[in-house]
Amino acid sequence: MRILLVEDNRRLSDSLRHNLVDDGYAVDAAYDGVEGEELAEFTAYDLIILDVMLPRKDGLEVCRSLRNRRIRTPILMLTARDALPDRVSGLDSGADDYLVKPFEMDELRARLRALLRREAEDKSGALVIADLRLDPATHFVERGGQSIDLTSREYSLLEYLMRNPNRLITRQMAENSLWSYNASVASNVVDVYIRRLRRKVDDPFEVKLIETIRGAGYRIRRA
Repeated sequence: MRILLVEDNRRLSDSLRHNLVDDGYAVDAAYDGVEGEELAEFTAYDLIILDVMLPRKDGLEVCRSLRNRRIRTPILMLTARDALPDRVSGLDSGADDYLVKPFEMDELRARLRALLRREAEDKSGALVIADLRLDPATHFVERGGQSIDLTSREYSLLEYLMRNPNRLITRQMAENSLWSYNASVASNVVDVYIRRLRRKVDDPFEVKLIETIRGAGYRIRRA
């Protein structure tokens, strides 16, 4: 899952980014409205966290501009303004949710999960392929009724595969989804995480779901 964080307070931005990366998200940071809008226009994000008070172009303008360009990425707006008219303005500009500063990280996480669930094909939020089930709301994964314990990065990779069943996922696509652009990752990092996933998700079961497309990448098979 790739998130764009547009927040001009560098201390807050760094804190949020570190927490979200620890949760398994890939996070790109922008520090003003113009930079944030440009990144949102040219990169496919799963969600945008957008501060209202930004230099060069405020968050309300950025949000309206993105919606006018038919960019439908879920947007969570952050602001210190807690008056009702301010919240209404944020939602009317096209935002999907509104969080007032200061806030607890757990609340932000819950709101992100709720917004991402809205994008899931299954409106219950659960992703199901064969006897493999992943619940984005709780990060619970099970197969054949057996719970599977995954690290945050393993979970993110499995979720990405399950949101794109039968689709070829190249190594570059997986890297772009799971790591921020400025992250330094080894050339074989995706292969390493695929092997770890297979040991937990496929090896104990007769039917194998994760396939290697030689010389191209991977896919998870939906019959």
